Amino acid sequence: MEVSFFLKIRKDRKSVRKNSCNISTTNLQSLTSDLSLQNVSLHKKRTMKGKTPKESRTIMNELVLPNDTNTLNNLMGGRLLHWMDIAAAISAQKHCNRIVVTASVDNVSFKQPIKLGDVITIEAKVSRAFTTSLEVRLDVWAENIPSGTRIKSNEAYYTFVALDQNGRTIPVPELIPETVEDMVLFEGALRRRQLRLILAGKMKPDDATELKALFFGEAPE
Repeated sequence: MEVSFFLKIRKDRKSVRKNSCNISTTNLQSLTSDLSLQNVSLHKKRTMKGKTPKESRTIMNELVLPNDTNTLNNLMGGRLLHWMDIAAAISAQKHCNRIVVTASVDNVSFKQPIKLGDVITIEAKVSRAFTTSLEVRLDVWAENIPSGTRIKSNEAYYTFVALDQNGRTIPVPELIPETVEDMVLFEGALRRRQLRLILAGKMKPDDATELKALFFGEAPE
Protein backbone atom coordinates (compact mmCIF):
# COMPACT_ATOMS: atom_id res chain seq x y z
CA MET A 1 0.00 0.00 0.00
CA GLU A 2 2.77 2.43 0.96
CA VAL A 3 4.68 1.71 -2.29
CA SER A 4 1.54 2.37 -4.36
CA PHE A 5 0.93 5.62 -2.45
CA PHE A 6 4.46 6.94 -3.12
CA LEU A 7 4.29 5.92 -6.79
CA LYS A 8 1.04 7.88 -7.13
CA ILE A 9 2.65 10.99 -5.61
CA ARG A 10 5.61 10.78 -8.01
CA LYS A 11 3.21 10.39 -10.93
CA ASP A 12 1.18 13.45 -9.82
CA ARG A 13 4.38 15.55 -9.47
CA LYS A 14 5.45 14.66 -13.00
CA SER A 15 2.00 15.61 -14.28
CA VAL A 16 2.16 19.02 -12.52
CA ARG A 17 5.65 19.72 -13.93
CA LYS A 18 4.47 18.77 -17.42
CA ASN A 19 1.40 21.01 -17.23
CA SER A 20 3.53 23.88 -15.91
CA CYS A 21 5.86 23.55 -18.87
CA ASN A 22 2.91 23.51 -21.25
CA ILE A 23 1.45 26.67 -19.67
CA SER A 24 4.81 28.46 -19.79
CA THR A 25 5.28 27.48 -23.43
CA THR A 26 1.79 28.74 -24.31
CA ASN A 27 2.38 32.07 -22.57
CA LEU A 28 5.75 32.45 -24.28
CA GLN A 29 4.23 31.77 -27.69
CA SER A 30 1.46 34.32 -27.02
CA LEU A 31 3.99 36.96 -25.91
CA THR A 32 6.18 36.29 -28.95
CA SER A 33 3.16 36.63 -31.23
CA ASP A 34 2.20 39.98 -29.67
CA LEU A 35 5.75 41.33 -30.02
CA SER A 36 5.88 40.19 -33.65
CA LEU A 37 2.63 42.00 -34.43
CA GLN A 38 3.94 45.18 -32.79
CA ASN A 39 7.16 44.99 -34.80
CA VAL A 40 5.21 44.49 -38.03
CA SER A 41 3.02 47.51 -37.22
CA LEU A 42 6.05 49.71 -36.49
CA HIS A 43 7.73 48.58 -39.71
CA LYS A 44 4.59 49.34 -41.74
CA LYS A 45 4.35 52.79 -40.13
CA ARG A 46 7.93 53.57 -41.17
CA THR A 47 7.47 52.31 -44.73
CA MET A 48 3.93 53.61 -45.40
CA LYS A 49 3.68 56.29 -48.06
CA GLY A 50 1.92 59.49 -47.08
CA LYS A 51 -1.28 60.51 -48.85
CA THR A 52 -2.89 63.83 -49.75
CA PRO A 53 -6.42 64.92 -48.74
CA LYS A 54 -7.67 64.74 -52.32
CA GLU A 55 -6.90 61.00 -52.41
CA SER A 56 -9.52 60.43 -49.72
CA ARG A 57 -12.09 62.89 -51.11
CA THR A 58 -15.54 61.30 -51.20
CA ILE A 59 -18.80 62.72 -52.53
CA MET A 60 -22.09 61.02 -51.69
CA ASN A 61 -25.56 62.04 -52.92
CA GLU A 62 -28.91 61.13 -51.39
CA LEU A 63 -32.46 62.07 -52.32
CA VAL A 64 -34.68 62.95 -49.32
CA LEU A 65 -37.73 60.68 -49.53
CA PRO A 66 -40.89 60.60 -47.35
CA ASN A 67 -39.44 57.80 -45.20
CA ASP A 68 -36.48 60.08 -44.35
CA THR A 69 -38.52 62.97 -42.95
CA ASN A 70 -40.43 63.92 -39.81
CA THR A 71 -44.03 65.18 -39.60
CA LEU A 72 -42.90 68.64 -40.80
CA ASN A 73 -41.41 67.12 -43.97
CA ASN A 74 -37.88 67.97 -42.80
CA LEU A 75 -35.03 65.46 -42.98
CA MET A 76 -34.58 63.65 -39.66
CA GLY A 77 -31.25 64.40 -37.97
CA GLY A 78 -30.52 60.76 -37.26
CA ARG A 79 -30.86 59.84 -40.92
CA LEU A 80 -28.42 62.58 -41.92
CA LEU A 81 -25.90 61.45 -39.28
CA HIS A 82 -26.17 57.92 -40.67
CA TRP A 83 -25.36 59.12 -44.19
CA MET A 84 -22.51 61.29 -42.92
CA ASP A 85 -21.02 58.35 -41.02
CA ILE A 86 -21.01 56.24 -44.19
CA ALA A 87 -19.38 58.98 -46.29
CA ALA A 88 -16.75 59.67 -43.62
CA ALA A 89 -15.95 55.95 -43.22
CA ILE A 90 -15.44 55.59 -46.98
CA SER A 91 -13.06 58.56 -46.95
CA ALA A 92 -11.10 57.15 -43.99
CA GLN A 93 -10.82 53.73 -45.64
CA LYS A 94 -9.51 55.33 -48.84
CA HIS A 95 -6.72 56.92 -46.81
CA CYS A 96 -5.58 53.91 -44.81
CA ASN A 97 -6.84 50.98 -46.94
CA ARG A 98 -8.10 49.35 -43.77
CA ILE A 99 -11.34 48.67 -41.96
CA VAL A 100 -12.18 51.66 -39.75
CA VAL A 101 -14.56 52.17 -36.83
CA THR A 102 -16.10 55.44 -35.65
CA ALA A 103 -14.39 56.73 -32.50
CA SER A 104 -16.12 60.09 -32.05
CA VAL A 105 -18.39 62.65 -33.70
CA ASP A 106 -18.01 66.37 -33.06
CA ASN A 107 -20.96 68.67 -32.49
CA VAL A 108 -23.35 68.70 -35.46
CA SER A 109 -25.83 71.57 -35.79
CA PHE A 110 -28.35 72.28 -38.54
CA LYS A 111 -27.83 75.68 -40.16
CA GLN A 112 -30.82 75.21 -42.43
CA PRO A 113 -33.61 72.60 -42.49
CA ILE A 114 -33.42 70.06 -45.29
CA LYS A 115 -36.75 69.54 -47.02
CA LEU A 116 -38.52 66.58 -48.59
CA GLY A 117 -37.36 66.22 -52.19
CA ASP A 118 -34.01 67.96 -51.64
CA VAL A 119 -30.83 66.33 -52.90
CA ILE A 120 -28.15 65.96 -50.24
CA THR A 121 -24.48 66.20 -51.19
CA ILE A 122 -21.98 65.08 -48.55
CA GLU A 123 -18.33 65.91 -49.18
CA ALA A 124 -15.74 64.18 -46.99
CA LYS A 125 -11.95 64.15 -46.84
CA VAL A 126 -9.26 63.31 -44.28
CA SER A 127 -8.05 66.44 -42.50
CA ARG A 128 -5.27 64.85 -40.40
CA ALA A 129 -3.86 61.44 -39.53
CA PHE A 130 -2.40 60.57 -36.14
CA THR A 131 -0.84 57.27 -35.03
CA THR A 132 -3.75 54.85 -35.40
CA SER A 133 -6.61 57.33 -35.80
CA LEU A 134 -7.60 59.93 -38.36
CA GLU A 135 -9.95 62.90 -38.53
CA VAL A 136 -12.40 63.39 -41.41
CA ARG A 137 -13.97 66.74 -42.31
CA LEU A 138 -17.51 66.73 -43.75
CA ASP A 139 -19.55 69.43 -45.49
CA VAL A 140 -23.23 68.87 -46.23
CA TRP A 141 -25.17 70.70 -48.93
CA ALA A 142 -28.89 70.64 -49.69
CA GLU A 143 -30.05 71.35 -53.24
CA ASN A 144 -33.57 71.99 -54.46
CA ILE A 145 -33.32 71.04 -58.11
CA PRO A 146 -36.63 72.58 -59.37
CA SER A 147 -35.73 76.01 -57.94
CA GLY A 148 -31.99 75.68 -58.61
CA THR A 149 -31.06 76.71 -55.04
CA ARG A 150 -28.22 75.17 -53.05
CA ILE A 151 -27.48 75.85 -49.37
CA LYS A 152 -24.93 74.59 -46.87
CA SER A 153 -26.66 72.68 -44.10
CA ASN A 154 -23.98 71.13 -41.92
CA GLU A 155 -20.30 70.66 -41.27
CA ALA A 156 -18.69 68.24 -38.84
CA TYR A 157 -15.60 66.22 -37.95
CA TYR A 158 -15.61 62.46 -37.47
CA THR A 159 -12.75 60.49 -35.93
CA PHE A 160 -11.98 56.91 -36.94
CA VAL A 161 -9.58 54.22 -35.74
CA ALA A 162 -8.01 51.76 -38.20
CA LEU A 163 -8.07 48.04 -37.41
CA ASP A 164 -6.27 45.00 -38.83
CA GLN A 165 -7.88 41.64 -39.64
CA ASN A 166 -7.72 40.65 -35.96
CA GLY A 167 -9.47 43.77 -34.70
CA ARG A 168 -6.26 45.36 -33.39
CA THR A 169 -5.46 49.03 -33.91
CA ILE A 170 -2.90 49.60 -36.65
CA PRO A 171 -0.84 52.62 -37.79
CA VAL A 172 -2.21 54.78 -40.59
CA PRO A 173 -0.35 56.72 -43.33
CA GLU A 174 0.51 60.33 -42.61
CA LEU A 175 -1.45 63.11 -44.32
CA ILE A 176 0.36 65.55 -46.62
CA PRO A 177 -1.57 68.86 -46.96
CA GLU A 178 -1.43 70.52 -50.37
CA THR A 179 -3.65 73.60 -50.39
CA VAL A 180 -4.12 76.51 -47.97
CA GLU A 181 -7.45 75.00 -46.89
CA ASP A 182 -5.72 71.66 -46.26
CA MET A 183 -3.13 73.38 -44.05
CA VAL A 184 -5.78 75.23 -42.02
CA LEU A 185 -7.69 72.00 -41.36
CA PHE A 186 -4.45 70.14 -40.62
CA GLU A 187 -3.20 72.66 -38.07
CA GLY A 188 -6.56 72.92 -36.32
CA ALA A 189 -6.93 69.13 -36.05
CA LEU A 190 -4.54 68.84 -33.10
CA ARG A 191 -6.53 71.39 -31.08
CA ARG A 192 -9.77 69.60 -31.90
CA ARG A 193 -8.20 66.28 -30.87
CA GLN A 194 -7.04 67.69 -27.53
CA LEU A 195 -10.53 69.07 -26.87
CA ARG A 196 -12.08 65.65 -27.58
CA LEU A 197 -9.65 63.97 -25.21
CA ILE A 198 -10.39 66.50 -22.44
CA LEU A 199 -14.16 66.07 -22.83
CA ALA A 200 -13.72 62.28 -22.77
CA GLY A 201 -11.64 62.50 -19.60
CA LYS A 202 -8.55 61.11 -21.33
CA MET A 203 -6.41 64.26 -21.06
CA LYS A 204 -5.89 66.86 -18.35
CA PRO A 205 -6.55 70.47 -19.44
CA ASP A 206 -3.05 71.46 -18.33
CA ASP A 207 -1.58 68.99 -20.85
CA ALA A 208 -3.48 70.49 -23.80
CA THR A 209 -0.64 72.69 -25.01
CA GLU A 210 -2.23 73.60 -28.35
CA LEU A 211 -5.48 74.74 -26.70
CA LYS A 212 -3.59 76.73 -24.08
CA ALA A 213 -1.64 78.46 -26.82
CA LEU A 214 -4.90 79.32 -28.61
CA PHE A 215 -6.63 80.84 -25.56
CA PHE A 216 -3.74 82.10 -23.46
CA GLY A 217 -0.99 82.68 -26.01
CA GLU A 218 1.33 80.10 -24.46
CA ALA A 219 3.65 78.59 -27.05
CA PRO A 220 3.66 74.75 -27.07
CA GLU A 221 6.90 73.24 -25.77
